[in-house]
Amino acid sequence: MVGIALGTVSACAGLAVLAAGALVRSTWPVVRLAALDQRRVAVLLGGAAASSDDIEPRRATAYLWCRVPVGLLGGGALFLLAAGAWTATSGLSRWLAGHDADGMAPTWPVAGYLLAVGLLLLFLDLAGLAAVAELERRLVHRFLCPDELARMRRRIDELAATRSGIVEAVDAERRRIERDLHDGLQQRLIVVAMLLGRARRKNSEELYRQAQTETEQALEELRQVAWRVYPASLDKLGLREALAVDAERSPIPVHLSGDLTQRPTPAIETAAYFAVREALTNSAKHAGATRIEVAICQDTDVVRVSVRDDGRGGADPAGPGLAGLARRIAALDGRLTVDSPLGGPTRVIAELPCG
Repeated sequence: MVGIALGTVSACAGLAVLAAGALVRSTWPVVRLAALDQRRVAVLLGGAAASSDDIEPRRATAYLWCRVPVGLLGGGALFLLAAGAWTATSGLSRWLAGHDADGMAPTWPVAGYLLAVGLLLLFLDLAGLAAVAELERRLVHRFLCPDELARMRRRIDELAATRSGIVEAVDAERRRIERDLHDGLQQRLIVVAMLLGRARRKNSEELYRQAQTETEQALEELRQVAWRVYPASLDKLGLREALAVDAERSPIPVHLSGDLTQRPTPAIETAAYFAVREALTNSAKHAGATRIEVAICQDTDVVRVSVRDDGRGGADPAGPGLAGLARRIAALDGRLTVDSPLGGPTRVIAELPCG
């Protein structure tokens, strides 16, 4: 009722704005009032949310013209509701005081008749208010939300941007893997080859033992590189168990809670996994945290993972790690939210569709 009452006010204001816009040849007040009205409908009447940048002046003008009768209709329904409540209250108070109400004595047949009529009128009035609210939502969707062509253009732009982002993220991952292999594993294998060459020439047991130690360390580094590329436990055990392995590897205590009601597609599961792992890595390297909480949940059509640490905060969503992760999630029609005020805590939430 508050939303409909404000709609009556905005309908009257719309008439004034349309008249003023016709005089001064300006569309800014029309677009501004339409944007405010759209926000009113979204907040109070459950309408669709849209950006004011999407509102065209021509469509905003048409919306305000259509809004005028709907707003006045809503105001009339509210007036009838208030008048009916006042009539019922005043009549009942007079009967309770022992007086006749408009010449009618408080007999049971009269009271029953007025109660039935009053309930019927109340139902009709509330149905009229619900119809006005539905008209409000339909008008916003018809005139202020992007049309089908605009939505298709926006979707094409999103797909182009995410495709470019995925290419950049894949290239960055390839460069990282190359650095890991070149700076770590390759150098260690060179050391192993040199030790084996010296051991063969000198027939030294000590050099053989050193070569064996270096080989074992090279194998461990190779396993680490393979794990960073893609963990085998994710395919075998699922998201929660793979994250449990990461929690054990983390130098900071990690508390893992929640689970998935059903296993999503491999692409969704992989994106959720890497979102958590990137957040864990950032918390361990940069946040100075002492505790990390990881939560997993699944609604009807959304997989949601969140990572919260008690560190110093200040994480940059535009950094290479989080930005690449956001592009990867956006390519799956998901959303990555980073909330990291200075002083902490930091919370990273990834939402991915699974329907």
